[in-house]
Amino acid sequence: MRRPALFALAAGLVLAAGGTAPADDAAEKAKKAKLTRPDLKSDKWKKVGDAGLMMIDEKEGTGGPAPKGATVRFHYAGWFTDDKATIFDSSVERDEPIEYPLAKLIKGWQEAVPGMKPGGVRVLKVPSDLAYGKKGRPGIPPDSDLVFRIELLEVK
Repeated sequence: MRRPALFALAAGLVLAAGGTAPADDAAEKAKKAKLTRPDLKSDKWKKVGDAGLMMIDEKEGTGGPAPKGATVRFHYAGWFTDDKATIFDSSVERDEPIEYPLAKLIKGWQEAVPGMKPGGVRVLKVPSDLAYGKKGRPGIPPDSDLVFRIELLEVK
């Protein structure tokens, strides 16, 4: 009977000292994957429309698809197309999903999000004209092509 008690004590000391449980490791691994920019040269990219928008469906969700003009709640990560795969913004890093009406998001999202189902994950390559264009925005230079990974959590 001493061995289980000693094992439990040792496991408690490891966790108290900053060790991680397997579930924590899995969660960190999943978060890291969400923050890794997709391969820009992948053959999985599909063209959407005529303005240069490209997308990959990584995971199909379930339930009713998001209609145009819906309010959506989602997690996302956004990258520049630079050689360093620089993240410029991420709700995943903050661990805070956001909610917006599609009409208030960039045109690339307005075209790509309708049809997604909750739980779905879609990756977008958004040309500058469908993102922030010639004006840019704070933290995003003018004429920047952008990459996003969107996880749709809820359609309202």
